[in-house]
Amino acid sequence: MLMPILAIVLGLAVLVWSADKFVDGAAATAKHLGMPSILIGMVVVGFGTSAPEMTVSAFAAWEGNPALALGNAYGSNTLNIALILGLTAVLATIAVHSSIVRKEMPILLAVTLLAGWQLWDGEISRNDAIVLLLVFFGIVGWSIYSAMRQRQDSLGEEMSAELAEHPLPLKRALLWLAIGLLLLIVSSRILVWGSVSVAQAFGVSDLIIGLTIVALGTSLPELASSIMAARKGESDLALGNIVGSNLFNTLAVVGIAGVIAPITVAEEVLTRDWPVMLAVTFGLFIMAYGFKKQGHLTHWEGSVLLASYVAYTGWLIYVVVG
Repeated sequence: MLMPILAIVLGLAVLVWSADKFVDGAAATAKHLGMPSILIGMVVVGFGTSAPEMTVSAFAAWEGNPALALGNAYGSNTLNIALILGLTAVLATIAVHSSIVRKEMPILLAVTLLAGWQLWDGEISRNDAIVLLLVFFGIVGWSIYSAMRQRQDSLGEEMSAELAEHPLPLKRALLWLAIGLLLLIVSSRILVWGSVSVAQAFGVSDLIIGLTIVALGTSLPELASSIMAARKGESDLALGNIVGSNLFNTLAVVGIAGVIAPITVAEEVLTRDWPVMLAVTFGLFIMAYGFKKQGHLTHWEGSVLLASYVAYTGWLIYVVVG
């Protein structure tokens, strides 16, 4: 039992570190190759920050544990909103840009409803997974097209400033890119092995492990970046990052896992985990909507989100213990 627990701890630590290095190397390499800053921010960094969920879920499906992949994706979505945004809002009120409420949040709600519709027959088939991936690439393409049409873009400016502040020579960028990718793969396999071993030893389902331990571990980059943004007075960035991450998890992470191996959906996913994910997503939309003025996520609303995460986690613990 000691080895699987150590594998989880080591796998999570290396996973988070390697994801950070992979993003740094990929972003710097793309800059050296002449990619516009806005594309680096949206595509390279967007994919890179979700690399932990993607690699863990892909290997879980490849090794015959697709429920772990589904739990990882849905658990990360609930955690991102209820825990990470909740904690960030408690630390600093989050100003909500109107574009997020008008564009990104309705898309996230629609995608969450699409996920529920696919779960209804008890399986995410390869055809379902292909639909998720097609929707994902459609949204990415639309986002890139919209951003490139704008003369000024805060994400592009932020990315340019970040790359200028921490320049990497091409050789070092390629080195970090290769090392980060290699360690992402290795640490993901270690984490999946440790998680499955612990689940089997305690008689806990792969789904529960994915919803809790694995979801928390793979969401650590988002947690760290959101807290840092709050400390720097840029907490509004956290909302955009979380919405983007949840779109990626629901569409790309589940889609990739489903293409590798069809996912049999446990009844509790449809009756417990997906409704909770939908509830916190809809709740975030209501909280963020400013009605007659600019929307904000206040300290009180952050506390409500945190309380919902505690309640959901307590529910999962009760299921395991009971």
